Amino acid sequence: MDQLVTYELRDEIALIGLNRPAKRNAVSDRVVEALNLAIERAQLEAKAAVIHGEGTHFCAGLDLAEHSEKPLIAAVQGSRRWHRIFDGIERGGIPFVVALQGAVVGGGFELAAAAHVRVADETAFFGLPEGTRGIFVGGGGSVRIARLIGTQRMGDMMLTGRTVSPVQMEQWGGVSYVVPAGQALERAITLAKATAQNAPMSNYAIINALPRIRDMSSEDGLFVESLMSALTSVTPEATERLRAFLEKRTAKLAAPTE
Repeated sequence: MDQLVTYELRDEIALIGLNRPAKRNAVSDRVVEALNLAIERAQLEAKAAVIHGEGTHFCAGLDLAEHSEKPLIAAVQGSRRWHRIFDGIERGGIPFVVALQGAVVGGGFELAAAAHVRVADETAFFGLPEGTRGIFVGGGGSVRIARLIGTQRMGDMMLTGRTVSPVQMEQWGGVSYVVPAGQALERAITLAKATAQNAPMSNYAIINALPRIRDMSSEDGLFVESLMSALTSVTPEATERLRAFLEKRTAKLAAPTE
């Protein structure tokens, strides 16, 4: 049986690859379950992870041939399963970076939106063709993508079937970096390595506190911020890193070069 999702541990970085290039890495139930196993493994043995697509496309979205044959309750349960697995990316224990090329469509865009950092190369294009297919997003996009680019822009993409370039998507807030063709995976690995150098408690707080604070009232969010700020500052890693900064043993932030 072909390996639907590849996995490689490279130093402290887990590389997770969608591996159905002949189907533009369309996501079936079996792919989702294989992805879940890779995500859980990465949480146990890596400090950061990169999700990418094998071949020329990241992911063309839901496997419509499989989806069209599902009874109603199975479709609901399948969507909820996607939600739980993608939540393991967004609110897990390690940072996830996603490398995007070619089609980033439908469920592929929803998967990318669950990651913490998105890198797209110049070949990437983003689409949400659910309106033209007679369906609706089911992998968390109505929450995650809408919060990245705004409900009106997401609705426009779904209603009209338009595709969006990586440069436009960066301006909208849907991706963090745009790189030349073929360089998304390399940049994603570099960024993942950078996040892996952070104190584990800081990474955990950033990953888990920020999305929850976003969902709170302002006053509740500020209260939780104070607690997280205090908790992270008293860890041994924080104590050592702050001492190193005060003793000028670490470099100061510099202006960006690009």
